[in-house]
Amino acid sequence: MTALGMHESFGETYFGVAELGDVRRTRRLVQVADQLLAHPGGTLPTKIQSPGDLDALYRLANRPEVTHQTVLAPVRDMTLTRIEDHPGTVLVLHDTTELDYTSLSSLKDELGQIGDGGGRGYECHNSLAIDPRTKEVFGLTQQILHHREDVPKKESVTDRRERESRESRLWLQGTVGLPDQPRIVDVCDRAADTFEFLQHELRSGRTFVIRSQHDRSMSPGHDTSAPRRRLHKFARSLPSLGTRSVEVGLREDRLARTAALCVAVAAVSLHPPHVRRGEYQRAMAMPMYVVRVWEPNPPPGERPLEWMLLTNHPCVDFAGACQAIGFYEKRWVIEELHKAMKTGLSIEEMQFTTTGALEPMIALFSTVAVALLNLRAASRQPDAKTRKATELFSPHYVDVLCAWRHRELRPEWTIHDFFHALARLGGHQNRKGDKQPGWLVLWRGWIKLQSMREGADAMSQLRCGET
Repeated sequence: MTALGMHESFGETYFGVAELGDVRRTRRLVQVADQLLAHPGGTLPTKIQSPGDLDALYRLANRPEVTHQTVLAPVRDMTLTRIEDHPGTVLVLHDTTELDYTSLSSLKDELGQIGDGGGRGYECHNSLAIDPRTKEVFGLTQQILHHREDVPKKESVTDRRERESRESRLWLQGTVGLPDQPRIVDVCDRAADTFEFLQHELRSGRTFVIRSQHDRSMSPGHDTSAPRRRLHKFARSLPSLGTRSVEVGLREDRLARTAALCVAVAAVSLHPPHVRRGEYQRAMAMPMYVVRVWEPNPPPGERPLEWMLLTNHPCVDFAGACQAIGFYEKRWVIEELHKAMKTGLSIEEMQFTTTGALEPMIALFSTVAVALLNLRAASRQPDAKTRKATELFSPHYVDVLCAWRHRELRPEWTIHDFFHALARLGGHQNRKGDKQPGWLVLWRGWIKLQSMREGADAMSQLRCGET
């Protein structure tokens, strides 16, 4: 676990081996990463307050050797190593978010369409590895900055299928470099439901859980000679095997609640669509399982929840289906990553005038966002109440926060004590009905703690000067 304030430099851990053509550039990248972690919020001048350091960052970002790939490479390598070293199941969450740089008028011709076509920016496709048991984030296994092109309105199916910039290719590209082991589980939302990607996943050697979007032609069971039916109608005809409680988060279109969901599962074989929109073997029917999860009794006025999941995880019974559902339920972590990038790091507020400078900084900011997510994971580890806080955080951070919370130093302070106080500093009330603090409130506390530590440093230096 690499968390904020550790004895080892965050920048050195993630970027110390970055190959940027000169060791001085690597050292600068390490320094900038540490500065961003100390001051993640606000604009770049807010994050890096020294004019000299800020100028050095701009020079670094504009070097031709400093690219999105050269900054991301050591992060990917470290993440893949952590995956290999981890003995159990690893989820790789794949999703795309828009990065809006419409305000950078000088980059208008270099950026792609976003939204309804009126904005400019990137389709940023992220692949994030996590431990499903602890929710610890291992890191990014891939990040693709996609430029959505202007395409002819009457583009033929063949031309679209063969176009290299086709967005549906991002799902395949996001899995490049992943181990071909069943303990690696690719988890995707509905946009990944293409026959091309499903076939790719079946051949990958990994497990997958993908939310179904298309009501495909299928045969019940793994016997492709069975009569064909429509996937969604068939899934809705399946009997419930049992119920499962799921925590539903608050959104604009729904209430937060604990939902009791029914679960059904069946083996199916998917048949290729008549129109070949991707590159795949047309004669191959695909054996897998469909898992339906639905809310039979939603609260008044609420739309009932329903998921239909496609997976090659062996869902031969209720327990197997619940395992696949459990994998999909962790997908929210990558949505939190996107929130951390945009809200926590203000990644869309950067004001670079070339994409050559902007893109490597996107990789850097995204890596810092991963560290913010791990605040939540670190606070909830099973040993958080027994390990001393100084095992994870430097004594200076621990002393400042402890002095603020208790007006005295407590050498026995645990990691749990540290995060409890950090959440209080960030505005968490710790009332009986309050949920455990998330990364956002911990991030707010961290920013305040950083200012307090710098104030304590300044006072200490003043006293030293007086003596």
